[in-house]
Amino acid sequence: MLKTVAVAGLSLFFLTAPVLAQPKGGQQAPQATPDWRAQPRYATVDLRAGFEPDPREIQVEAGGDREVQGLGPDCGGWIDFSKPDVDLNYTAGSYPLFISVVAQTDTTLVMNDAAGNWICNDDLDGLNPGILIQNPRSGNYNIWIGTFERGAPQRATLRISEIPPTTRR
Repeated sequence: MLKTVAVAGLSLFFLTAPVLAQPKGGQQAPQATPDWRAQPRYATVDLRAGFEPDPREIQVEAGGDREVQGLGPDCGGWIDFSKPDVDLNYTAGSYPLFISVVAQTDTTLVMNDAAGNWICNDDLDGLNPGILIQNPRSGNYNIWIGTFERGAPQRATLRISEIPPTTRR
């Protein structure tokens, strides 16, 4: 907020922060972004370029209680902000990195990449999301699998591959 105060004929301008109300009962306000620092719910996967078997698959329950909004382009759906579903520690080489989800319901994919960028997708292949990184960097990738509709968790398979979708066998 911009506040103006007149002192001895001069107008002084102050930039002030809005006062945020403290939630009742000592509860903390909901976090603004998913907690990428938390331990993952299902797995931490360590992979080096050229890994076998390809794809690597992890069974998860997609969905959560918070709607993804404002993280980046194409971000949508419902996830659990408290922790990632899967952490991928990836050592890059000369291959692309393809992260996708297969499920019987409309799912979304939310990822915080090794550079700290939020990348999301919905409906790359039918109702299944996927993210292709042509030149991935080495580092930690935090992955959430969401549902497009709010509700009960849904079974899903996270796939991590170095085979782009157009060349998949």
